[in-house]
Amino acid sequence: MRHVDFSPLYRSTVGFDRLFTMLDSLGQPEGSQTTYPPYNIERTGEDAYRISMAVAGFSEDEISIEAHRNVLTVKGERSEENKGEGSELLYRGIASRSFERRFQLADHVEAVGANLKNGLLHIELKRTIPEEHKPRKIAIAAASGSAAKQIEGQSVN
Repeated sequence: MRHVDFSPLYRSTVGFDRLFTMLDSLGQPEGSQTTYPPYNIERTGEDAYRISMAVAGFSEDEISIEAHRNVLTVKGERSEENKGEGSELLYRGIASRSFERRFQLADHVEAVGANLKNGLLHIELKRTIPEEHKPRKIAIAAASGSAAKQIEGQSVN
């Protein structure tokens, strides 16, 4: 994929920095993005979403979730497991490495809760649009018939 230079657009637009940063990050090669832990994003309602992450082996106190300026960050840090004396790991198929995964959230999308069940971390998201951003109906006042005739009947001196 070719690299697209957005610098001319930076000079002529105001407030679209985040959009161009997101477009730049989409153009990065797949190898530079981590795939651990795997996750799903699903729509659960009109304005509700859920992120489900497979975090087998992590407990609630080893995972932190932080939302800051439209970025949701999920971090997992495993504490060192002390196996008993004489215990030797022959094969490691369950990943135990630390991770950090970031999600870009749209405007007015907030994390409202999270739970960990059966090795899956579910993060509930909800879009709450403020009243001042919602469309509103504007009433049209009807002008009285006499006022319209009076304006038409005026003579200019």
